Amino acid sequence: MSSAISTVRPAPDQVLVDIAQYADRYEIKSQLAYETARNCLIDTLGCGLEALEYPACTKLLGPIVPGMTVPNGAKVPGTSYQLDPVQAAFNIGAMIRWLDFNDTWLAAEWGHPSDNLGAILATADWLSRQAMAEGRAPLAMRDVLTAMIKAHEIQGCLALENAFNKVGLDHVVLVKVASTAVVAKMLGLSRDQIIDAVSQAWVDGQSLRTYRHAPNTGSRKSWAAGDATSRAVRLALIAKTGEMGYPTVLTAKTWGFYDSLFRGRSFEFQRPYGSYVMENVLFKVSYPAEFHSQTAVEAAMTLHGKFKAMGKSSEDIAKITIRTHEACIRIIDKKGPLANPADRDHCIQYMVAVPLIFGRLTAADYEDTVAADPRIDALRTKIACVEDPQFTRDYHDPDKRSIANALTVVLKDGTKLDEAVVEYPIGHKRRRGDGIPLLEAKFRTNLERRLSRRQQETILQVSLDQTRLEAVPVPAYVDLYAV
Repeated sequence: MSSAISTVRPAPDQVLVDIAQYADRYEIKSQLAYETARNCLIDTLGCGLEALEYPACTKLLGPIVPGMTVPNGAKVPGTSYQLDPVQAAFNIGAMIRWLDFNDTWLAAEWGHPSDNLGAILATADWLSRQAMAEGRAPLAMRDVLTAMIKAHEIQGCLALENAFNKVGLDHVVLVKVASTAVVAKMLGLSRDQIIDAVSQAWVDGQSLRTYRHAPNTGSRKSWAAGDATSRAVRLALIAKTGEMGYPTVLTAKTWGFYDSLFRGRSFEFQRPYGSYVMENVLFKVSYPAEFHSQTAVEAAMTLHGKFKAMGKSSEDIAKITIRTHEACIRIIDKKGPLANPADRDHCIQYMVAVPLIFGRLTAADYEDTVAADPRIDALRTKIACVEDPQFTRDYHDPDKRSIANALTVVLKDGTKLDEAVVEYPIGHKRRRGDGIPLLEAKFRTNLERRLSRRQQETILQVSLDQTRLEAVPVPAYVDLYAV
């Protein structure tokens, strides 16, 4: 017995249409979104500059063929590289994600929407230099901010109700999809071509999360976003040639994304696309730590101060209980040996132990030299996580979006310290007044790592002035970071 298979080309999936419609035609009217995007831009580029201090990152940068430069290509901030937009997107994407210090979005799925800047900045710079060489006007940095807002929104809205991690897929699939949509728009593609490009992003076999979890935790998690954002540029360029798309890439029976990779479930959406995600994005202001641990690190720093006042140290601790939310336990509650920096910055016990011992947590504290201190692993064995169902509910509540952690310490002499509770990290929207000055200070520190005093002053004059930044041509801004 045989069954006929219809060969009629169906209309595109509504998810594709909605993404393309938003990328192509939606007008961003929120000034808060543009102001937050500017802060996101400087913080993200600053994180990239800090990553250039780490050979494990810099060994991956540059052209695919050593020594190759691309006339009118995109420049990579903090370096001398000028590359094609695909490779430039990889370079920028790897830099900004390397130290797990750029912005974060937490929902059913989590991720880092500023990862999309790799594709956005590389494409905008390349297009602008090409335009200038042909006597046409370049894009302005406002165009970059607009693309950032839209990429944040696409990635973040898809993440609100859809847990890719629960089917073993990494969140960088959303970077690929969001970057493809906004880059396709920047390339001048029509709405239908944007649909084709985005369908290609879903067709790709998606990254597994195994490089983020024991026993395989490794450094790919630091360049996975660079890989996704560069792939997005490549797919958008393919679509620009007129290459066909796949209209029911999500819903096709058996062979579509839902049946093949999402256990037969279709995507759910909490809200229409607008500017919500950028307005509510979480900044990592003080600590390069996986975001579910940010409040735990803040609490640990508070407790370290109490220890000093009491004349105590971490060696006086008998037991620590971390009251936390479910996502934290699922992702970063980790026992046993930690093999490398990527392993350590996804272990809440490690990220709490270091500030309790040293009164700090920096990117360098994940390296082997610090991790070799026996006090860290000794203290890790005394730390246990327990879920607080209310913390979990508040984590998912769209009106709260808390990331709460509470630490209770019992000393060896039986003393039980008051619980240190932090519900909202310094980078949360509810703490913008406290967080933005510290974010700017973080940017200044990162500029000092790589650039001359004159460059630093010029970059700050432009970057901290909303009106001036939005008006500056993209190549002129990128050139400020040249080394």
